Amino acid sequence: GEDSYRISMAVAGFSDDELSIEAHRNVLTVKGERKEEGNGEGSELLYRGIASRAFERRFQLADHVDVVGASLKNGLLFVDL
Repeated sequence: GEDSYRISMAVAGFSDDELSIEAHRNVLTVKGERKEEGNGEGSELLYRGIASRAFERRFQLADHVDVVGASLKNGLLFVDL
């Protein structure tokens, strides 16, 4: 509708339990943090692609905007406002 908004973010490589969405005092914070996957003792990470890096993104919301819901589909996170 006229008063609804949607934020979409590419979060390929993250599962829904590795993502958190919080709204506090008109700030929407989306965080992604990969669970460490070790290949055994002594393994050394040589390269970490963008999909494996933790991230945090903040969005300033207007007073009347509330988070209605969120969904993860095909590597895209949708936050409905």
